Amino acid sequence: MLINIENVMQRMRQSGDPLCEKCPWKEALPKEKAGLLTMIREDIQTVFAKDPAARSVPEVLTCYPGLHAIWFHRLAHFLWNRGFLLLARFISHVSRFLTGIEIHPGARIGRRFFIDHGMGVVIGETTEIGDDVLMYKGVVLGGVSLEKKKRHPTIGNGVVIGSDAVVLGPIEIGDGGKIGSGSVVIKPAPAGATVVGVPGRVISVNGERCTRMYDLHHERLPDPIAEALDKLCDRIEELETRLEKVEGDGHLSIESLERTVVEG
Repeated sequence: MLINIENVMQRMRQSGDPLCEKCPWKEALPKEKAGLLTMIREDIQTVFAKDPAARSVPEVLTCYPGLHAIWFHRLAHFLWNRGFLLLARFISHVSRFLTGIEIHPGARIGRRFFIDHGMGVVIGETTEIGDDVLMYKGVVLGGVSLEKKKRHPTIGNGVVIGSDAVVLGPIEIGDGGKIGSGSVVIKPAPAGATVVGVPGRVISVNGERCTRMYDLHHERLPDPIAEALDKLCDRIEELETRLEKVEGDGHLSIESLERTVVEG
């Protein structure tokens, strides 16, 4: 029972919906709010699109806690918005017990959201997550205030958040951004930015890109510490070359000067 992406694309072409030529599937872009069955179908297709280990629909339905957590959340969020606060929190708590993923029922989450592996993920009450976001285990979207106001991050469309990354406060991560594993982000990041380190720093901005293309090569993220050390080594090498040139012109070497001072 594998999902055939070509069949999905063919149905989209027949429906007359526009296709995004940059996307891996060339999926149709959403025009309006999706119904429940449409979102369930999208969620299952998203697992196949974002996890090459997924092999069959029964496997996805029974063995993916990230999928279960988002379905629990949608039910809890529906109840939360209609004033059934205690019941919504209880469903969220049951979801946490079963999946290891804690999502507050007040959090707003877009379409085709996927949590891979998922254990230890925490998403706070006022968090807002866009469409096509990919998140790995141990991610925390937390708050930095005790006031009852917007205190959690806003994550744009197509963002990838690596394992154990922490994003704190009411900051915004722009569309298509990437947050490296283990980073602690406390400042906003523009669209297409790559953020790494503790605290997180914007290392590069890719510019305009399709927010539904998934770049999973975390090993290619830049290392700002290594880059700084490389520049330092280059500078030392340059200074040594200049010193050798000065010594070769007949001037006293530094060692000779030091010996003269000591002997004196």
